[in-house]
Amino acid sequence: MMTSVADLRVSTLFDVSNHVVLVTGGATGLGEMAAQGFIQNGAKVFIASRKESELKKTADRLNSLGPGKCEYIVADLKDKAGCDGLVSEVKKRTDRLTVLLNNTGVTWGASYYDFPEGGWDKLMALNVKSVFYMTVGLEPLLLKGTSANMPSRVINIASMAGIMTTDVTTTDDGGLSAPGHGTYSYGPSKAACIHLTKMQASKLAPQNIMVNCICPGVFPSRMTNFGIEKYIDTLLERQPTGRVGKPSDFAGLVIFLSSMASAHMTGNVIEIDGGSVLTGWKSKKKGSKI
Repeated sequence: MMTSVADLRVSTLFDVSNHVVLVTGGATGLGEMAAQGFIQNGAKVFIASRKESELKKTADRLNSLGPGKCEYIVADLKDKAGCDGLVSEVKKRTDRLTVLLNNTGVTWGASYYDFPEGGWDKLMALNVKSVFYMTVGLEPLLLKGTSANMPSRVINIASMAGIMTTDVTTTDDGGLSAPGHGTYSYGPSKAACIHLTKMQASKLAPQNIMVNCICPGVFPSRMTNFGIEKYIDTLLERQPTGRVGKPSDFAGLVIFLSSMASAHMTGNVIEIDGGSVLTGWKSKKKGSKI
């Protein structure tokens, strides 16, 4: 297409009003931020997680914002059966899906020398296996109406912990886990999510399904509440921006990765951490407030 006939208006490039979206882990935290971004721009969004009370509260709030519509589905993606159950329910409610946001995740902190086996099994199942089975199961819906110019999208949420080897999650001063504890299975599970994204991207690109990965740093969520409440200085001392992530940071990136503007992108791993890893910057300031 020649530039002279291309429509490069923001209203066209970033339009998500025709999207049908599933956000796993969509009741709280990053998932809720993404869902709100879609809803406020006119999309139809399904949010899924384990707790119906949280889902209903979030769906009611998002529907009050509009103009998009939000529905919720209670689901537990701890195993293949749980993933298949959610896939089946989504297929009952819609015949097409344009965006799958694999956001469900969990962390686990324990001593390096006394780390429980369940802390590995649970994290690998939820943070990696569920991403695989949800994407496989929903492929028929993602294929509906997709094209090279406006492909369907899968967005996998990994973490900066899948890139870093030493980070605030394993310091003696505390971070996302208590002092002396580390999230030793979390980083490897997120690294696996990153690699799975690249494999999915390679396989699905010929079918016009683009697969990209977001690696957030610290954002307010249930997973990070412990660290933000108890060890905010540890978290911020490596943040050259002096702050953690906020909803507009995350929702803006998700909307971009779902829009016509990113239709030619797949297999990308995008870091969104305010430059904390890249710069190696460290503050001496204490007594921060969030």
